[in-house]
This record gives sequence, structure tokens and C-alpha cells, in this order.
Amino acid sequence: MSTHPQDLRSRNIVPEGFAEPDCVIVPASEFLMGCEQGREEERPAHRVSVPAYEMAIFQVRNRDFAAFMQATGHPAPPNWDGSDFSDLDFPVVSVSWFEAQEYCEWLTKLTGRHYRLPTEAEWERAARGGGEGRLYPWGNDEPQSRADYRERWGGDVRGPVPVGRGEPNGFGIYDLCENVHEWCADWYQPDYYAHSRQQNPAGPASGERRASRGGSWRHHIKVSRVAARSSIPPAFQYADYGFRVVRDIGEP
Repeated sequence: MSTHPQDLRSRNIVPEGFAEPDCVIVPASEFLMGCEQGREEERPAHRVSVPAYEMAIFQVRNRDFAAFMQATGHPAPPNWDGSDFSDLDFPVVSVSWFEAQEYCEWLTKLTGRHYRLPTEAEWERAARGGGEGRLYPWGNDEPQSRADYRERWGGDVRGPVPVGRGEPNGFGIYDLCENVHEWCADWYQPDYYAHSRQQNPAGPASGERRASRGGSWRHHIKVSRVAARSSIPPAFQYADYGFRVVRDIGEP
């Protein structure tokens, strides 16, 4: 039997300010992953099936990571106190892939539900919002057409904006493809699509870089498309890198 947050609170185990992530169900489906008009690592576009899962509607925020630090004694990431990054509702940044994994493990132990990072396939499935072939979560219009373009991408942008400020996609998920890059569970391999399995692919067995998805405040539109892929070594802590959690279906 799993232990729920209310039980943990009565035992003074849950840190102050803790709130379990709000998640929505992404239904099981087959979809076209990749983009034939994209960069080489996005090709070939291929059909992929993923089972149902739940994804957090928000990127992990500073307030969420603060609860993790309070409970575990984990040190603050770089830029934690910087004025352009410190708002409690900003996505946490400068966390390595290993730290994102630690957060998921802590959240799993705390709640009794299995939290983890999404695979690339799960991330792209969610970002498409149930639509086939669209370039962005909101459709095919480029970011420059959006009302908050300059705040997120243009001019003198120096950091992220609070999560959930814009419109959600078709599944009710916010900030996909914008605000901060999001770590994925997979090892990254540029030609992986040439031999990816069709059923619930999880990336190659090993590698040197971890996959990431979505655009960020630092970059323009090249990685803001739903099919665009990126990667960095898992120990890196970049000021435009954050993460989002997923939760397995069927957990109590």
C-alpha cells in the first residue's frame, strides 16, 4: 500500500510548501514522430505507439525544487538567487540531468507514485496535443506571431517567465516548446530514428549526451518546434535548462 501526501504530512515528513504536481492524462496512441522537413536528426518521420501516461501541466518550478532541497539538503543549483531566475513560479533552471533524476526519485518515494522524466516519444506526443503534423503545440504559426513573443524570445530577454502564463495545448499542458529546455530520459543519438522501435521507444542503451526537448528563453525558434531535438552532457547545468515530470498510469 502506498503512502499518500496527507499521511506524510501528519508525520511531518512533507516539507513546507509541497504540492504534488498537477498532471493530465495523455491517452495511448500512435502518432507520426519526427519531421521530414526538419533537421537530419528529425528524420525519417516514423510512426510510434506510446501507452497512456500522465504529464505535469507545468515545468518544475522553483517552489517545487525548494521543497526538494528542504527535505533532502540538496544544494541550490547555480543561478538560484539570481534576480532573473528566482521567482518562485519560474521554472527551476541550471539543474543537471542527474539532479532532475534525483528529484523524480524523491517525489516517487514521498508520494508512492512513480514519477520520472519523459522519453522523447512521450514528450513529442504530449507536445503535439493530439494533432498530427503540426509544427508547434499551438499550430503552424511561428513564435513571432504570438502576443508574448518579445517577452519570451525577443529583445533583451534575460530569463524565463512564470509557468502557465500562456495558453495550454490540446492536452492542457503549458509552456511546451518554450520557457526552458526540458530534460528527457533518453540517451541521445542523432540517427536513432533510422532504427527506433515502433512500440514505446526509449532511446539507445547508452551514450554521452542526454536528449532534451523544447525551446527556451535563450534561443530563437530553431528548437521550438515539436519535432526538434537537442542534447547536452547530463552533468551540465545551463541557465535555460529545466525539466517536467511524467507519472505512470495506474499508480494509486
